[in-house]
Amino acid sequence: MGDMPGMPGMGQELPRFTLGRALALDPSADWPFLIGCLLMLGFYLAGVVRLRRRGDSWPPARTISWCLGVVTVALATCTGLDRYGMQLLSAHMMQHMVLSMLSPIILLLGAPITLALRALPAAKGRFSPRDLLVALLHSRYVKVVSHPAFTIPVFIGSLYGLYFTPLFDFLMRSTAGHTLMMTHFLAVGLLFFWPIMGVDPGPHRPGHLMRMLELFIGMPFHAFFGVAVMMASGLMVTTFAHPAASLGADPLTDQHLAGGLAWAFSEIPTFIVLIALTFQWAKSEERLSRRKDRTADRDGDSELNAYNAYLAALERRSGDARSAGGQPAQGT
Repeated sequence: MGDMPGMPGMGQELPRFTLGRALALDPSADWPFLIGCLLMLGFYLAGVVRLRRRGDSWPPARTISWCLGVVTVALATCTGLDRYGMQLLSAHMMQHMVLSMLSPIILLLGAPITLALRALPAAKGRFSPRDLLVALLHSRYVKVVSHPAFTIPVFIGSLYGLYFTPLFDFLMRSTAGHTLMMTHFLAVGLLFFWPIMGVDPGPHRPGHLMRMLELFIGMPFHAFFGVAVMMASGLMVTTFAHPAASLGADPLTDQHLAGGLAWAFSEIPTFIVLIALTFQWAKSEERLSRRKDRTADRDGDSELNAYNAYLAALERRSGDARSAGGQPAQGT
């Protein structure tokens, strides 16, 4: 198969796929993503440095999480995996799963919005970048796009609407379409997991149980998508119908492998998010307990004293009732 118009990498002779070759840095990397990763890393670290110089602390774990998240984005888009993703659906599915389900979770654990709100200066007398961010977070647009009624259907629809329609083949005809698709994967994942992770402020912050429910609503559809791809008897997309002979890959077998990857990846974010939510829940309960202890120290434990007084009053009433019931009747 010849190269598709405007899409370098289609039909290119490649050695057989191995993980080492896929994760090797690619000199012909996807430059928009490479530049984007460098900017994400640079702006975040600049915010951390600004806080440090001001004398404020920032958890190292969040910085590490953000850096790891950026690395996962770079591995999916700026390595040999991107070249293999032009000819093998399984390699493309790895990119999709990493960008939509792994990278967003790790990036969000870095709390980038919280860092921006703390690091950006609040200019006096004029509209500052921090004011713009606050206004955006409180805007109607963000309230809509971050609501579960929007994020869950978009997250699910991105799978079925892309691979079960001609849209995928259309986007893969151009470099711009391919870059747009990869950006969409990352953006949808960030929108879906943002309210679920609950690390950064946002319009919708449900309780921990509701966040778990939102997660469990989306994951079965994702797993079913993987099963559907594995069970398909024909090719879903024509882009990968004729991989380079040097790859030694059968398109239908490779498609079934891609379905297996999609199915398996539905378990990974569930596991990570549940661990994160469990830790958040435990820390929330710990903070609540400390708050109650501080309140008790300030008011001399008046709430506990009042409760004990209430129990003592009940005990006195019970004792009076028993005494009255035990007195002999008069006049007999």
